[in-house]
Amino acid sequence: MPSFTTLPDLSLRTLGGSVVAANDESFAEKESLIRPGRPGFQAETFGNKGQVYDGWETRRRREPGHDWAIVRLGMPGVIRGVVIDTAWFKGNYPPHASVEACAVEGHPSVAELEAAEWVEIVPKSDLKGDAEHHFEVADEGRYTHVRLNMFPDGGIARLRVHGEVRPDLSVYEGLGLDLAALANGAVVTSCSNEFYSAPNNALAPGLARHQAEGWETARRRDGGNDWLVIRLAALGVIKLIELDTTNLLYNAPGAVSLRASADGETWFELLPRTRLQPDTPHRFRVDDDRPAAYVRVDIYPDGGLARIRLFGTLA
Repeated sequence: MPSFTTLPDLSLRTLGGSVVAANDESFAEKESLIRPGRPGFQAETFGNKGQVYDGWETRRRREPGHDWAIVRLGMPGVIRGVVIDTAWFKGNYPPHASVEACAVEGHPSVAELEAAEWVEIVPKSDLKGDAEHHFEVADEGRYTHVRLNMFPDGGIARLRVHGEVRPDLSVYEGLGLDLAALANGAVVTSCSNEFYSAPNNALAPGLARHQAEGWETARRRDGGNDWLVIRLAALGVIKLIELDTTNLLYNAPGAVSLRASADGETWFELLPRTRLQPDTPHRFRVDDDRPAAYVRVDIYPDGGLARIRLFGTLA
């Protein structure tokens, strides 16, 4: 698996993404492209439009041209890689696809997006049926939207747009914000263990619906403890820590501690080792005005956290 897949999926529906337009969705709806999770399939399940697919599928073209869908990224940023998944589309997948990107601030209409300046980030490439296709992107531009083109028609189950979040934090000037929010540009840079679920889940928006939507480690047998390091959205002063163990009934950590650093080398204590309860949101005030760019979260000895929130102000 390419390394870019460990980065957040900027287009994911649960992270604010939206399929704002498609030229055709006769057989299966465009919104499926950015759903979380693997595509599902049940053979011989027919609706009024034919076999039901968990993906985007267009009609058979009888004229020149190609089909397309425009996705608004839930989190604008620098795209490092794209995954085009044709899962379950075996006799009706497109033989080729490409991806373009553009940067349009504000809340553009579909017409304004169609008139925007688009940059090709994945050239027209061969596709196979029922397969994941990984494309690394070598482009340092910050983008807000992508356009998936398939040639000439067919079905694509999922589109994943992995990258580094680059939000506009100027809207928070003079206000507080969650410095650990994935949507604000925070990311987990290292982690001791992610056996059951990925650490960046703990920085996702909203509440975890079940334990797989948080961060959970394997059971430790070596006497140590698990941890992760968060690169904050920006240098800031943390005033409130929220640690949520919701849904973690028998696998919540027994305790937690937090340290912070402005440079990633010199660390100071943000929260001493403190007991946690299962299935509970915890809130801790911080009385320290030192700015931080990184936070290390240690859990003892193992387990999981549904969400980590670090509220403060930009330095």
